[in-house]
Amino acid sequence: MTDSEEESFVRLPDELTLENSSPEMTPEHLQQEIEKYKAPPCLPDREMLFKGHVTEAEDVNALVVAPRIQRALPGGSALLTFEEPEVAQRILEMKQHEVKLDESAGCEGRVRVQAEPVELLLPSALEIELKLSDRCILLSSLPRLDLSEEQLLDKLELFFSKKKNGGGEVEQRELLSDSGHVVLTFVQDGVAEQLMKKGRIQVPIGKQTYELKVTPYMSGQITDLQVRPSVCAKTVLLSGIPDILEEESMRDALEIHFQKPSRGGGEVDALGYVPVGGQALAVFEEDTD
Repeated sequence: MTDSEEESFVRLPDELTLENSSPEMTPEHLQQEIEKYKAPPCLPDREMLFKGHVTEAEDVNALVVAPRIQRALPGGSALLTFEEPEVAQRILEMKQHEVKLDESAGCEGRVRVQAEPVELLLPSALEIELKLSDRCILLSSLPRLDLSEEQLLDKLELFFSKKKNGGGEVEQRELLSDSGHVVLTFVQDGVAEQLMKKGRIQVPIGKQTYELKVTPYMSGQITDLQVRPSVCAKTVLLSGIPDILEEESMRDALEIHFQKPSRGGGEVDALGYVPVGGQALAVFEEDTD
């Protein structure tokens, strides 16, 4: 793996609750989150592949138009993304694979795993009716501070509620956990517009002053969503992996086996493994290669 891939890979937690997670992007989930995001009127078809990223279940409702598709990955399974689609196709055609275990890991013999294609539902068309909020602003370029969410929001509300700072009474404030941006809603009309004209505002937080960016906040409603089934060309799902090795040792054994051309394999671009008893979300991104 490259340095960037190592940095982007997150170790899978032992246990995650995925009762409400789903690999499918439903209109209900999109509708709930759309007020936090901007999106173009349509999305072209895209090839998707797993690049080694995983995320916890609490992030499953995030809408990223890139797109990033999240799929539940159960225990005793792994995702392999190869550099070449021909390799993935060979692995799928063979179906059953016997993986030799490393004797140095304290476990001899072989394990049999099943190779299956990875099927996803991708958005093929998305139409959104966007509306500019008259009383909301979006604050970005926020610094990383040793403050709780409530402390940060309190300081921002105090500053922007003062007329001498160009603000007014704040009706609602919200920290967007995915981006770290803050949305402020004012009671009176016109306050947000005047702040947005400034573009950037010097805001004292603690003993320092920071320049925050002020931009419009868009809300909207989904008017049409179309999805299409798609099979990942470079990614393969391995299932039936027994719990007989430590996580790192099993990952190494899988990577070594599926990199060998004599076993139908090839260069592995990313690998995500979940031991028996664990669960995670695999994140699929657009294939830009």
